[in-house]
Amino acid sequence: MSETQRHTAEFWFDPLCPWAWMTSRWMGEVEQVRPVDVTWHPFSLAVLNEGRDLPPQYRALMDRGWGPARVVTAARELHGQDAVKPLYDAIGTAIHPGGVSDLDVAVKIGLDQAGLPADLAKHASSDEYDPQMRASTQRALDLVGDDVGTPVISVDGVSFFGPVVTPAPKGEDAGRLWDGTVLVAGTPGFFEIKRSRTADPQFD
Repeated sequence: MSETQRHTAEFWFDPLCPWAWMTSRWMGEVEQVRPVDVTWHPFSLAVLNEGRDLPPQYRALMDRGWGPARVVTAARELHGQDAVKPLYDAIGTAIHPGGVSDLDVAVKIGLDQAGLPADLAKHASSDEYDPQMRASTQRALDLVGDDVGTPVISVDGVSFFGPVVTPAPKGEDAGRLWDGTVLVAGTPGFFEIKRSRTADPQFD
């Protein structure tokens, strides 16, 4: 049963994506109530949307969105995998519930709160680690296809876009959603459940 068996999960996120943020808050709750080992990976929506015809407002957001994903990738390359989640938590908190719209400021706040060197911020405008960021993004797309965004989650090697949920379930409610995710991941031939969203992300 999912309540007792230890599972593995991989989670791909773009720090800019509010839906990935909501799902990551759920995944953090799951870690408290179910036996699961989670590995966190950067994903770039800017990379995903390169060359696509986008509405001007969304294109502008994508053009600004390179920075946070680049900084998270640089932190992973220079300070190891253990730096990824704390930095994502800190940058995401600034951007989403914190409402910080200046992404350079959000990155600086995130680095400070995650206890990482401030000079990592320079990588927001550098393509030095773009190959690694692109590879991380492509790995997620190889698992789920390129008609998705974030979050992408892989459960015991079976990968999906989602779950997309708001507000993020807590405690045993989070555990029950995880149990269902494990169940569908273990069902051969299962691909998708979907309905239109009727609510915006609800941040704590």
